[in-house]
Amino acid sequence: MLEIKPISGTLGAEVNGIDLNDELENSQKKVLRNLLNEHEVLFFRNQDISPLHHKSLALAFGPIQTHPAYETVEGFPEITILESTAEKPSKIEAWHSDMTFKKHPPMATVLKSVIVPERGGDTLWASMTAAYEGLSSHMQTFLSDLIAVHDFSHGFKETLAEPGGRERLKDAIIMNPPVRHPVIRTHPETGKKVIFVNSLFTTHIEGLTRSESEEILNLLYKHIITPEFTCRFQWHPHSLAIWDNRSTQHKPINDYFPNHRRMERITIDGDNPY
Repeated sequence: MLEIKPISGTLGAEVNGIDLNDELENSQKKVLRNLLNEHEVLFFRNQDISPLHHKSLALAFGPIQTHPAYETVEGFPEITILESTAEKPSKIEAWHSDMTFKKHPPMATVLKSVIVPERGGDTLWASMTAAYEGLSSHMQTFLSDLIAVHDFSHGFKETLAEPGGRERLKDAIIMNPPVRHPVIRTHPETGKKVIFVNSLFTTHIEGLTRSESEEILNLLYKHIITPEFTCRFQWHPHSLAIWDNRSTQHKPINDYFPNHRRMERITIDGDNPY
């Protein structure tokens, strides 16, 4: 029997009583999807699953996407490697939703810990549903019809600035031109409104002056990380998280340098935000 333990007042729950090495039954898939809609991010402990089972779990939620910029697990091009070492530390510091530079950003992400530092390296999540509900009705109305631009090159500007970076990612740049998404999107399963701009990939809001756009985006970026909208997860070896990429943002805490941290990630295809 599943045991569900919420970890904050707003989002996040640990799920116990399931072995993700086992093939999921249709009823279990439905339960997990309902739990994801309810809690927005699910956490599992002691899940020493293979890349094949990692892929199978992701497929339980939908078709799988690939990523144009990261190395992948041998034999599994769908599984990207997120690794930070003393020689090559992580560059991702900002709050973000995964891959909003795509026309169809991921519906969800499944992240597995492989190597974790003895201390540090936690991840924060924030509920964009709660953040939207925390806005005044006047601000909700003002934002409701606005469109923002998201850009791959903006999110990977540090990598592009490295020697040879632009050449290495030239195909990714060509295949991922800037896209337009609503500032406030509707969750396609719950029907709830969520804030859908993030500091990593969003460049500006259309129809506003540059200074107006920056002021509104900075206001939202500050608002969405209000502590009451967030939760924090401490990774152990063989931990696993599934989060709703449509209604959350997350941020890795890079406080473990020069220690080694390796995670493996699969993103699940989503729809066109509306």
